[in-house]
Amino acid sequence: MSSKDESTNQAQTRLEQVQGHTNSSNMGSVGTSATHFSEDACPQAAEDPLFGLMAAYRRDTFDKKVDLGIGAYRDNNAKPWVLTVVKKADALIRDDPNLNHEYLPIAGLPEFTLAAQKLILGPDSPAIKEGRAASFQTVSGTGAVHLGALFLAKFSKSQPTVYLSSPTWANHNQIFSNVGVNIKSYPYFDKKTKMLDFDGMLSTIKSAPTGSVILLHPCAHNPTGVDPTKEQWQQIAKVMKEKDLFPFLDCAYQGFATGSLSQDNYAIRHFIEQGFELCVCQSFAKNFGLYGQRAGAFHWVVAPGSDGADAVKRIASQLAILQRSEISNPPAYGARIASKVLNDPELFAQWEDDLRTMSGRIIEMRKALKSELDKLETPGTWDHVTSQIGMFSFTGLSEAQVKQMQEKHHVYMTKNGRISMAGLNTNNVQYFAKAVDDVVRNS
Repeated sequence: MSSKDESTNQAQTRLEQVQGHTNSSNMGSVGTSATHFSEDACPQAAEDPLFGLMAAYRRDTFDKKVDLGIGAYRDNNAKPWVLTVVKKADALIRDDPNLNHEYLPIAGLPEFTLAAQKLILGPDSPAIKEGRAASFQTVSGTGAVHLGALFLAKFSKSQPTVYLSSPTWANHNQIFSNVGVNIKSYPYFDKKTKMLDFDGMLSTIKSAPTGSVILLHPCAHNPTGVDPTKEQWQQIAKVMKEKDLFPFLDCAYQGFATGSLSQDNYAIRHFIEQGFELCVCQSFAKNFGLYGQRAGAFHWVVAPGSDGADAVKRIASQLAILQRSEISNPPAYGARIASKVLNDPELFAQWEDDLRTMSGRIIEMRKALKSELDKLETPGTWDHVTSQIGMFSFTGLSEAQVKQMQEKHHVYMTKNGRISMAGLNTNNVQYFAKAVDDVVRNS
């Protein structure tokens, strides 16, 4: 008998022994519980809606099925796209003879966090110049939101209430709830106009108690694709300053919304210029296509003042303790790729080209979808398709219509009517428009 066959037989014997032990244990444990965590203490959780939608799409064998659910960029052939600049940076890193896989510091790769800080706050930010900003590498934007939420829960003088837009990214609710932070909402999306309910938003912010936290999406609002104008951002900042409210800024799409990095961080720069203390969550999933590498950053900015440098040092020390207990050290490879690009002028320019490629294709798909719906004379107003911005569009379709889209036309989208515009391309946009037209006319 060969050593390979012997090893196989030994593995099979061990498997049978384990199975026999399990079976005999079950036979001999009548009347006892298999777990300390009974159903009333630990009930079955509902499947995550978005990942459940993805699984349903994969099971579908229809040749014209359309995936508009998950927020990941796809090229015109509905395939994931590895950015040109990411391929270049990846090759440079892999060929570096000094590359190793040692732990990063708790706060992350320094050259990454400093570059990320300049990117999101602005290279000439007074917060950076005055040493009032602290930055931590996180497990993408999700990890950044969690780190910020955990800090607020642990160190706020009084338990603050966090106001989330209605609607918002679904994970915001879970993250803040899981750390015990109170949640309320402010109006955001007007279902009639399919645009921003600015008056409702501002009215609720005005009525929020002093010290409340207002979570804001600086660009490409998820899930609606509706953003305030610069003038509206200025009004929001003015009201929040008067009420002494804390801005919690979650930015997952810088450069991906308009194709301009400086345009997409306008709100953040304005709040800093107005002298706010605030925090910023930053993701490199979308704008670098580094979805699985989980590269992100969390930034804390202290308001101007004589004790700014001391305050940010204290806050950073506590953030480090939280980070240590949560993940110990952040993952390295995605941060190395982003850092290589952010710190190299030639690669940075290539990245900006890649951003324009992605944002430009999405803008073209918005125009194409609007054109197809107009040709079909689909009932309703569809101007919001082109006036909204970024990866997502709130179509205005009802939950019942979304269900018809999936069951009748094999189009997969979240039940609130949100679609990922990146899932549309020249091969399926006409099919999708006809499906929309059908359910709108016949629902």
